[in-house]
Amino acid sequence: MRTRARWTAALIAAVLPLATTACSSGGSGSSNGPVTLTYALWDNNQQPAYQACADAFTAAHPDIHVKITQSAWNQYWQNLTTQMTSGNAPDVFTDHVAYYPQFVKNNQILDITSRVAADKVDLNQYQGGLADLWVKDGKRYGLPKDWDTVAIAYNTGMLKSAHVDPAGLANLTWNPTDGGTFEQLIAKLTVDQKGHNGLDPSFDKNHVKIHGIELIYDDGATGQSTWGNFAVANGFTFLDKNPFGTKYHYSDPALAQTVDWFASLAKKGYAAPYDKASTLGPDAVLNAGRAAMTMTGSWNINTYLGSSATQKFAFAPLPAGPRGRKTFINGLSDAIYTGTKHPDQAWQWVKFLASTSCQDIVASKGVVFPAIKTSSQKALATHQAAGRNVKVFVDEATTPGETFSYPITDHADQITQEVQTDLEGVWLGKSTAADALAKAQKAVDGFMSQP
Repeated sequence: MRTRARWTAALIAAVLPLATTACSSGGSGSSNGPVTLTYALWDNNQQPAYQACADAFTAAHPDIHVKITQSAWNQYWQNLTTQMTSGNAPDVFTDHVAYYPQFVKNNQILDITSRVAADKVDLNQYQGGLADLWVKDGKRYGLPKDWDTVAIAYNTGMLKSAHVDPAGLANLTWNPTDGGTFEQLIAKLTVDQKGHNGLDPSFDKNHVKIHGIELIYDDGATGQSTWGNFAVANGFTFLDKNPFGTKYHYSDPALAQTVDWFASLAKKGYAAPYDKASTLGPDAVLNAGRAAMTMTGSWNINTYLGSSATQKFAFAPLPAGPRGRKTFINGLSDAIYTGTKHPDQAWQWVKFLASTSCQDIVASKGVVFPAIKTSSQKALATHQAAGRNVKVFVDEATTPGETFSYPITDHADQITQEVQTDLEGVWLGKSTAADALAKAQKAVDGFMSQP
């Protein structure tokens, strides 16, 4: 599924003004007897881990049972919209930083500040910066549950065929002028129908058999898996402050330079053009042997190293740009619906989800990296025991200066739709990045001036 469809549809659905009522959100029973909490998440790969957490939680709280519901990303947010409108939303649901400001504005999730303080939850146990993401106007609306960073996924066999030493990928460099050694690698891994690579003068860019890199063009307003990381490595910052800044910097030349470089890869034949890119996603393209590399988040570790992969892959860090190596670090939390009949029990469940008791269970499943630092190390050990080398994601997360937070503001739906639409003209070759981003800047300034 292409990112544009995933993000735009979900954001529009998620941020529609929703009616908040005092009705139960699906829990049953009274606060003095057995209670069933409903808990919603979107990742089916994570459901077994959180079912194990639910079982452990109920063992410790016999009068509180947790019923987990799961639906795919787009359907998840659409369901939540409908459920909130009817006053029947889950007691607790997995939340995303792009969406929660609107939930706060609509009074749809509970402020847990006093509960966190009363129960003395240690906010320092989480990976640096994650706890701050869930605070708006001095009030807390979530506790960190996991984190992710971005790296290169590459086909090990294709690197071997191109006589590229994988160890060298740790020292790749990038700049928007000539692409640095990263573009040289992309070119070397690109192969035309006659076997010429992209560095060969005989290379035919119009008849490519294997692209050196598979891009995600429709990557929201942040380019989380693609251009956003490189733009920040080129000196770009999304906001005047984060979270909850008031001014985006989309017209910054550092961003335009980065976007133009990304667009140049297709013009050179190193990446599939926007209008010919697969709608199946990079993992399907790489598994089909039609591209050698892509950029992906740690949430896709098992996609590339799991049993379903038909090719052999490995991970490498993103290249270092003019300002060094930079990657998004983002994470989720769990929100309590304001319409729940069982806020005390819901808080107990949320607190458990954000504790080592649950996050160590999640770590043992090797699906995501939990937010608690000690649990992250246990997750890394789980992967290592299974023969999966994913240390690159942890190294990026723990190296000072290499990570930056997802931009958090109001009007995320409008900004996402605007920036994606304007960048589409660049990917199609109909606009320069500077012109497209100037248009985006003007529109985003208008959104940010609204209440």
